[in-house]
Amino acid sequence: MAILKKKFKINRDRPTIGITGPDRGGGSAWFFTALGVWLAGGKPVRITPSNPRTADGLQGLIIGGGADVDPSTYEQDHVIDQYLQRTLRQPRLNPFQKLGRFATQLYYPALFFIRKVFSRKLVFGLDRDRDHLEFQLIDQAVKKDLPVLGICRGSQLMNVYFGGTLYKSINTFYTEEPNPASIFPVKNVFIKAGSKLERVLRADQLEVNALHNQAVKDPGDTIDIVAQEENQVVQAIESTDHAFMIGVQWHPEYLPQSKWHRRLFKALVQHAREVSQQIEDRDMEEAINCPKAEVLQEMEEQYRR
Repeated sequence: MAILKKKFKINRDRPTIGITGPDRGGGSAWFFTALGVWLAGGKPVRITPSNPRTADGLQGLIIGGGADVDPSTYEQDHVIDQYLQRTLRQPRLNPFQKLGRFATQLYYPALFFIRKVFSRKLVFGLDRDRDHLEFQLIDQAVKKDLPVLGICRGSQLMNVYFGGTLYKSINTFYTEEPNPASIFPVKNVFIKAGSKLERVLRADQLEVNALHNQAVKDPGDTIDIVAQEENQVVQAIESTDHAFMIGVQWHPEYLPQSKWHRRLFKALVQHAREVSQQIEDRDMEEAINCPKAEVLQEMEEQYRR
C-alpha cells in the first residue's frame, strides 16, 4: 500500500484554510484574517491570482474582501467620535472592564496605522483574474463539500456563483441618513431565527462594521438571506444545501476582540476538521485552466453599462 505524502494528508488538529486576496494591497486584511484562523485552530494559507498554490491542501476556504483602501476614505471623523463617546458613556466599570475598554481604544488607532501602511488607493471595477480564481475555488469547495466563509466581496461572489444578483450601489437605501463606513461596529444587523448563522453566533442581533457599497440583491439557488439591516440591506447569506457555507457583508477579521465575530472562524475551522476531502495542487491547476464562467462574463458586462 502506497504511503501518502505528508503534505496531502488531512490535518484534523490544525486544518489548512485558504484565504484569498488580491495581488496588490490587502496586506492588513490577510494579516487579520490569518490571525482569526490561527486563533481558531487553523493553518492559514494565502492565495492570490499570481500565487494560486494550495501548499498542502485546503480543508476550508475564506473568500476575502476587496483590497484595503486608504483609511481616510472610510474612517469618517463623526463615526470615530460617536464610537469613542459610546465607549466612554459607561462610567461605572470595574478595573478589569476599564482596562479592557482602554485596550479597545488603543486597538483601533493601531489598526488605522496598520491599514495605512498596507493600503493602496481605492480602485473601482472588477478584478477579473481574482474573480475567476475565487469562482473556481468556490466550485471546488462545493464539489468536495468544504466549509466556506465569504467576507464582504467574497459573500457577494458566493451569491453570484449560485446564480444570484447584486446591487451595484446601495446608496439608495440611505436617503434619510448616511451610510456609515468604518471598521468600528457602526451597524446593527438582525439575524434570522433558526439559521445556521444564528446557531454559530448564538445571537439574534449583532453590531457590525461596514466597508462596502454593494450588497446581495436577489439570492441565488439554495441561498437564504439570514441577516439584514433595518432598511433591508442584506448583511449575510448561507447555503441551505451545505453544512457551512456562509457569507457575511461585514469584516469579522477586524473585530478579534469580539467573541461573536471570533465564532465565525471557530465554526469554519471546526467544520474543516471534519471534512473527508481537500483541494490539492492538481485540483487548483485544473480549476484555473477552466474557461471563465458565463455568469462572470455577464457580471462584467453589467459593470460596463
